[in-house]
Amino acid sequence: MIYTIENEQLKVEIADRGAELMSVIGKKTGHEYLWQGDATYWASRASILFPICGRLTDGKYTYKGKTYEMVLHGFSKLATHKVIAQTKESVTFELKADEESKKIYPFDFIFRMKYTLDGATIKNEFTVINDKEEDLPFSVGGHPGFNIPFVDGEAFEDYYLEFANAVPCKRLVMSPTCYYTGENEDFTLKDGKIIELRHDLFVNDAIFLTGTDREISLKSKKNDRAVTVKFSDKMVNLGIWQKPNTDAPYVCIEPWSGVPAYDGKVDDFATKNLFTHLKAGETYTNDFTITITE
Repeated sequence: MIYTIENEQLKVEIADRGAELMSVIGKKTGHEYLWQGDATYWASRASILFPICGRLTDGKYTYKGKTYEMVLHGFSKLATHKVIAQTKESVTFELKADEESKKIYPFDFIFRMKYTLDGATIKNEFTVINDKEEDLPFSVGGHPGFNIPFVDGEAFEDYYLEFANAVPCKRLVMSPTCYYTGENEDFTLKDGKIIELRHDLFVNDAIFLTGTDREISLKSKKNDRAVTVKFSDKMVNLGIWQKPNTDAPYVCIEPWSGVPAYDGKVDDFATKNLFTHLKAGETYTNDFTITITE
């Protein structure tokens, strides 16, 4: 089922499957800013990542001596989430552990995803609740894709990503099979804050950055529109992605609290790199925002 929230500036649609953004339309121009899931390139639009971000080696992990399997970015994106609250400008989805989820993720959890409009900004807020007696290990992240171009006739290469502030950052070194090698390297930004977009940036899948500024905008060299993503300090890594070796007309801007598995290593969820471990009775929150400038 699709749920709609809107105000004078934006009309936003979200599906209960995966609690996933499905449409972000700017009312001033009528333009659709969110990637619309053409399966030729990438069938999703704005996956919500829980309880992992990225790949697991061989699609597996261990916990307390048992081996489990889990899909890329976790099972939340495939599950139907229940709406527990809605107003004209906000909607909250909830996913709870059940017997099926425990076959692949043996933990009790309550996961909520809330979308709220504030002018031309969409707040994407994650809440994880551990109301049981065991530590709850997880990571969360966003994976929204944005259409390029904003205006017909412009080229992909007319677009660039710009951080609000010049901050030196590192790139996570990934293996040819798209796993983390454990090494980081300097990543050069034009003028200290710009990535000019080219399809060949993504020949080895995503660019993962760490230590970046917390605000990044997708902009055109030929018009004044923009999509700006701001993310909290808890989002320790930033992914930039499109389907490799294609002319895909979109780019994903992905704030993550986690990291893909190490190359050649099957993770133990008790010790997985950058996992949050939520203690019994505690609640975790994290967020990022998407702002449309027209």
